[in-house]
Amino acid sequence: MEAVVDELPVILGAFWLTVKLTVVSGVISLVWGIVLAAMRVSPLPVLRGAGALYVNVLRNTPLTLIIVFCGLGLGTVMNVQFSRDDLSLNSFWLSIIGLSAYTSAFVCEVVRSGINTVPLGQAEAARAIGLTFLQTLRLVILPQAVRTVIAPLGSLLNALVKNTTVAAAIGVMEAALRMKNLFDAHGDAIIPIFLGFAAGFVVLTLPMNLLSGRLARRLAVVR
Repeated sequence: MEAVVDELPVILGAFWLTVKLTVVSGVISLVWGIVLAAMRVSPLPVLRGAGALYVNVLRNTPLTLIIVFCGLGLGTVMNVQFSRDDLSLNSFWLSIIGLSAYTSAFVCEVVRSGINTVPLGQAEAARAIGLTFLQTLRLVILPQAVRTVIAPLGSLLNALVKNTTVAAAIGVMEAALRMKNLFDAHGDAIIPIFLGFAAGFVVLTLPMNLLSGRLARRLAVVR
């Protein structure tokens, strides 16, 4: 156990990397997911088709395959680099690409379900006073839609925290891979190590669940 305690700074660093993966991927996923949702409700068939194709393909592809493709396909075959000297930085950003691409497909469907809750008459009224599709979406539809799906978005962020463990597949030294290495190094303390890492993930996810639930109640749209 003393050896495990000595590893505490390394463990905290691994969880900090998990937090960074979650935050960066979450922000990118939210932005790209909203863009995809706008494409899926667009009046242009080409945009609707492209959005539907992206969402259906990414949602039905295992995250592990996406992460491995980003690491090997983009990183090795296509030579996509974010740093010439720091391989860990390359792996970090390639993981961000995979996590964001995957999560944004689910964000899109959540936001689109929120858009469908907005009465059609509001969009028609906005168009009647001369607002364009994008203006209607930005000023009228999305502000209401996002408020109705705060709780589901919180659940997606919770899932993203746990999905960051897949980044271990391409060598990102986040919490799950660090736990595996500790298992290998300290096989006599597997249970305490597991309980410690499980508690760490609870500390990360539980506050988000409570916060998203509270925000959902406070910002609920009253119709």
